[in-house]
Amino acid sequence: MGDCGVDVLVSKLVDVFEQVLGDFAGQDVSEGEGITVRWKRAGDDKGSEESDVETAVVKGGRLVGTYSLVKEGRLKYDVQEVTYDEVRSSEEAQKCDERENMILGELKELTRSELDCQVCYALILDPLTTPCGHTFCRKCVARILDHSNLCPICRRKLGMSPAVRLIPVNKMVSGLIDTLFADQVAERREASTRDEIGLDDEKTLPLFVCTLSFPTMPTFLHVFEPRYRLMMRRVMENGGRKFGMVIFNHSGQPQGELGRTQFMQYGTLLMIDRFELLPDGRSLVSAVGVSRFKILDWGVLDGYYVAKTERVDDISLAEEESLEARETAVPLSTSSSSEAEENSSAEVPLDSLSTQQLLQLGLDFVEKRRREAAPWLNQRVLTAYGDVPTDPARFPWWFASVLPISVEEKYALLPTTSVRERLKITARWVRKLETMEWYVPASL
Repeated sequence: MGDCGVDVLVSKLVDVFEQVLGDFAGQDVSEGEGITVRWKRAGDDKGSEESDVETAVVKGGRLVGTYSLVKEGRLKYDVQEVTYDEVRSSEEAQKCDERENMILGELKELTRSELDCQVCYALILDPLTTPCGHTFCRKCVARILDHSNLCPICRRKLGMSPAVRLIPVNKMVSGLIDTLFADQVAERREASTRDEIGLDDEKTLPLFVCTLSFPTMPTFLHVFEPRYRLMMRRVMENGGRKFGMVIFNHSGQPQGELGRTQFMQYGTLLMIDRFELLPDGRSLVSAVGVSRFKILDWGVLDGYYVAKTERVDDISLAEEESLEARETAVPLSTSSSSEAEENSSAEVPLDSLSTQQLLQLGLDFVEKRRREAAPWLNQRVLTAYGDVPTDPARFPWWFASVLPISVEEKYALLPTTSVRERLKITARWVRKLETMEWYVPASL
């Protein structure tokens, strides 16, 4: 309890009500403005018998009269079914309504000045009160916890869970805001929704600029940067659980019509299958590649990139077969068939090999390295990415995920739209490694 503070915002609101309604309560009013207030005591659920109802005659109108009853302790905060009985002439009713509207206008004006969030400086949306007694928007509290565990006003430790969506809102403040400023709350919610979507309706894919991912293959992330904490929280809350993974453009090469962007133009759409939120706000994420995409346009939302993308699909099976037939139909040489059979596959142009032969070249290389106990084929790697696939469509993605070569070489797989072309890329990797033409740093 020593770490808990008084609700600062509610205290200020009480002072505002005291200032406005207390002043009007002290003014003289005519005897004709008496109003009978009736209310049902809290917990009375048996009916509306006269004995269950309390009454009082007040002066000064509904607002001032009700406030006076509260000050006297007669009208509790949890009373039920408050009603007002007024017998007035039309002239008296008009005069009283004008006075009530004036009081309400002044009350709203002074109350509104206290209801701005001290993080986003807009009307508090879904008010969340910290243990130190300060109130912010729920989403602003989440943003605070992305960067620090200190209150931005008093600098005391917040001691709140990063899963702020599970923390109940301040019902007193929320009810007051929804009652007095319903239109502004609706506008705030609409603006908040637009911010969640992004810069426009087409730029809906958030981008994580980090590592190289491939379709059907898992990606494991430790999310600790504030901007990506926010991005992941939004990805989980909107129900989609999808985001795009792209790699940095370290060489600074132009990326088509995008120009010299900080990231490469092609990436992989990931679907989160496991999300573990840690007590300090970091998270461990396991995601699986769904498909590839090409970035057409991009922008920045709250520190992270969002993009308009188009899906990258492979050519049809019929086109694959036609491509293979054209390439393998080219005669290799004038050598006799017996001599050609004696040549190793490494001496044959890759274009002349069938798709199955290209796959087998990779499978044989993996098996050879497995027998040699290559560290990149240890049991932990195979547990994470699975055993070597024999499906020509999946093999290049698996091979690129486990093979310790440069990311730039692996990236060449993403723009390709042919299984055969990807197998030729992996076959070239195999031939370079077998002839020791590729030096692979130990860090890779």
